[in-house]
Amino acid sequence: MKIAVLGLGAMGLEMATWLADKFDVVGYDIAIERMKLASERGVTEAATAREACVGADIVLVAVRNREQLDDMLHGEAGIAEVMKKGSAILLTSTIGIAAVEEVGAQLKDMGLGLVDAPVSGGPARAGKGDLLVTVGAYEEEYNYAKPVLDAMASTLVWVGKEPGKGQSMKTVNQLLCGIHIAAGAEALALAGELGLDQEVALEALMSGAAASFMLGDRGPRAIQAYAGETAEVKSRLDIFVKDMGIVTDAAKSVGMAVPVAAAAEQEYLLGLSNGQGAMDDSSVIHVIAPNSRVNPN
Repeated sequence: MKIAVLGLGAMGLEMATWLADKFDVVGYDIAIERMKLASERGVTEAATAREACVGADIVLVAVRNREQLDDMLHGEAGIAEVMKKGSAILLTSTIGIAAVEEVGAQLKDMGLGLVDAPVSGGPARAGKGDLLVTVGAYEEEYNYAKPVLDAMASTLVWVGKEPGKGQSMKTVNQLLCGIHIAAGAEALALAGELGLDQEVALEALMSGAAASFMLGDRGPRAIQAYAGETAEVKSRLDIFVKDMGIVTDAAKSVGMAVPVAAAAEQEYLLGLSNGQGAMDDSSVIHVIAPNSRVNPN
């Protein structure tokens, strides 16, 4: 099975690297340095996105939003024109429910499949095939892509038999993730303002009922940010601006209030307006910590 991986960012590169041990993987990214890294890890380089997709059985796409996906499929890249009939897009991104439903219908009319498979777990787990993958896809396309999905995931959940259901599940997932990051930042900021050693506080919190994956993962970087240090960027803050917008839009579409998620969304938006969009999402601690110092460089 030939797989094209388009988008070799933090997640895309790790997924491509892992899959290259098991499949014939061709990769493409607009950033030359990402292409070089992929090549060093056993991924075949392509000169363009279209070239990568010629003859591919599965095209794994890791993009930021609907606009990037549309451009890749039908715009300047135009990969849908060169994909072979019966092949499928495996979309690992979080771009929203309605967007995926619309794109799925477009691709179906072109004789192409869409496997709506947003992933969760972060780059380190992506590089070990240890992701949570929630899939919305028609049965035929799910079975077609299953060897690749099985390789990517330690937990694979087929949540619905049509594109869009994977996005629905990821929306619920991101509601909790976004809240947990913001709540963890507030807790650690309060610990700092109360004169506690934040590292000791984090260790104590992770040993009790208040522990969460996001607190344990983001906590050390939030403490760095609070101290004015530049934390490693593992997940940009502006990604959660997008994702929490998807969460609140989805809730509005069904007439449901999500007040805690809405409050978290406002914290990410405040961080964005504070110039923190390209910083790690743990830097949301600056929004509610009056004595912390923003260092976006």
